[in-house]
Amino acid sequence: MSQVATSRLPAAERRQALLDAALRVFSTGSYAGATTAQIAREAGVSEPILYRHFASKRDLYFACLVEAWRRIRAKIEAGMAELGPAEGWQAIGPATMREMKVLLPSLWMQAITEAGEDAEIRRHVRGHMREVHDFFAGVLREMQDAGAMPADRNVDAEAWILVAGSLLMSIADRLGGPLDDEDFAAIKAERKRWLTGAA
Repeated sequence: MSQVATSRLPAAERRQALLDAALRVFSTGSYAGATTAQIAREAGVSEPILYRHFASKRDLYFACLVEAWRRIRAKIEAGMAELGPAEGWQAIGPATMREMKVLLPSLWMQAITEAGEDAEIRRHVRGHMREVHDFFAGVLREMQDAGAMPADRNVDAEAWILVAGSLLMSIADRLGGPLDDEDFAAIKAERKRWLTGAA
């Protein structure tokens, strides 16, 4: 039995442990296939304890979206604060990029399969994707203001391209192809060349 189950955690820590467990379960499976019983077992608690913190699997899934994005955004913001907008967004390490391009879009894709039957999931994920887009549009705008990106680049369109690229990487991760690391490196280099105006 895990440490989570053998000790009494404060409510905030217990909630975080449940989120961590749910992120692991959702990221390796699917929204439809995951159960609250499975997530509770992963966290080392009983299902009733899970329901004290989250009213339903859907509420837990929404909280996972928020948590995954909070972690990624914090790392990007820290990189930009340290290195400035021109270099900070490019200095994100492999772990952060994997979270962004695999975990978060994977959560989106899982929800998309449910969206036809669940208007609340449809509404929530649509708003969440818009929030991520708006953040990246703001990052790109800061790059333009710092002179690191030509003024004629459309930051709103480019932010959607970043979102689309992350979905493509998640698809490749789930399918084991058709693109590999070399393909993504080439895509990244080309996008960087276009965004920065480098020859």
